Amino acid sequence: MSILERINKKLIVSCQALEDEPLHDSYIMSKMALAAKLGGASGIRANTVKDIQAIKQEVDLPIIGIIKKDFPDSEVYITPTLQEVEELYTEGVDIIAFAATKQVRPDGQSFLEFFSEVKASYPNQLFMADVSTLEEAIAAEKVGVDIIATTMAGYTPYSKGTVPLEFLEQVVAHISVPVIAEGNIDTPEKAKQALDIGAHAVVVGSAITRPKLITEKFTEAINVHSMK
Repeated sequence: MSILERINKKLIVSCQALEDEPLHDSYIMSKMALAAKLGGASGIRANTVKDIQAIKQEVDLPIIGIIKKDFPDSEVYITPTLQEVEELYTEGVDIIAFAATKQVRPDGQSFLEFFSEVKASYPNQLFMADVSTLEEAIAAEKVGVDIIATTMAGYTPYSKGTVPLEFLEQVVAHISVPVIAEGNIDTPEKAKQALDIGAHAVVVGSAITRPKLITEKFTEAINVHSMK
């Protein structure tokens, strides 16, 4: 069974914690991935080679790998350069994901220039494009990515206010490669709706693996109630 078949109509859990977050630790992320697997997840999205290596010790699920890295001359931070792609490829992740927005990449590269290099270097690797607009999704499919994901909707300056499921509906209607729903899918109902719309799979992150943010939502609701 192919990787795309294994995740078809399934849940993928994003197990990530950045350096300023309490759970930032590869061991903790590996246990998050194990908990996700035991809960029925069929795939994991993970950040950094170190975390991916730890996660592989706990689960044998397909892995979508990214490396988040900040550059002073670019707003693109999800697998922004060929160097990060090479690290993920060498580690052997099933799918390599990267931002595929129209924002300029480090060293002034466009997404087209970046992906042309990537595809030439790794012709047999599965690649997933994280997009924020329909225009970006169409452009990414045109240059040969294998999967489109709605990850960046609302996270680029020109996509603020995007309604995730409405955006997903637009992308599914215009794209022929598999489309993965990701970004603000924070309830089981929304995940089911995403599949009903036509998503190939659904990625859920913060609502499952970021207890600080989950706690903040409850705290905010309770504080608002207390002020009544």
